[in-house]
Amino acid sequence: MTPAREAGRTEAGGRFRKARQFADAAELFADAAFDDADEFGDAYVTLAVHSGIASGDVISIVVSGEYSPTGNHQESVAMLRRADPDAAKHLERLLAMKTKAGYAHRPVSAEDVARARRAHEALLEIASAVVAG
Repeated sequence: MTPAREAGRTEAGGRFRKARQFADAAELFADAAFDDADEFGDAYVTLAVHSGIASGDVISIVVSGEYSPTGNHQESVAMLRRADPDAAKHLERLLAMKTKAGYAHRPVSAEDVARARRAHEALLEIASAVVAG
């Protein structure tokens, strides 16, 4: 069983604010990331990943009343899959890029930037809908 922490509207609201902050920051890099992925793509994708992680937490909290606070993203994906299988697929796509964007010596590609945008925006849209009620 996945370690879980009970959570409610307070935690969901806090995680939603973080999801929006990361998404807003990513958008500051969006044009540059699409124009020159070698220079700005890693920053964009990293921010998109963090937005997606926070959005996934929001969805899990609102739907199931809990989330995984351990930092083990596979646990978060498993919990999210129970709450919303489509959202879990988006989070998996983002997490697949996390190491490359944040730690690898080679930059992400323009295709990675585009995939990250689609995935984090989809997760943010789902999180917005569940928060709205």
